[in-house]
Amino acid sequence: MNHKSFGWRASLFWFGIVVVLAIIPLLLVQDSEFEGADATAVEAIQELAPDYEPWFTPLMEPPGGETESLLFALQAALGAGLIGYFFGFKVGQRRVRHTEHSTPMAAHQSVSEQA
Repeated sequence: MNHKSFGWRASLFWFGIVVVLAIIPLLLVQDSEFEGADATAVEAIQELAPDYEPWFTPLMEPPGGETESLLFALQAALGAGLIGYFFGFKVGQRRVRHTEHSTPMAAHQSVSEQA
């Protein structure tokens, strides 16, 4: 069976597509209504400690709650991709090691069978 490698150019192309698909909604969706747990936490803190001062301000304020959800989903997808890559890499290493160890034995068996 002939296995053709995927290639770094194809990987870079698909990574670029994913990045573009993640950025387009950031630019197109303005004033979204959906709020996540962060907004609920801010409200709860304001009720419990009205004089509380945040330690820092965000570097970038997303245009809406759906944008925050998109960024969270993108972060989760990137993390899952890295974990999947790691496990795939380790499986590939194990297969190479297994192939290296089994190839000399197969050659040795074929020689001993001929004798």
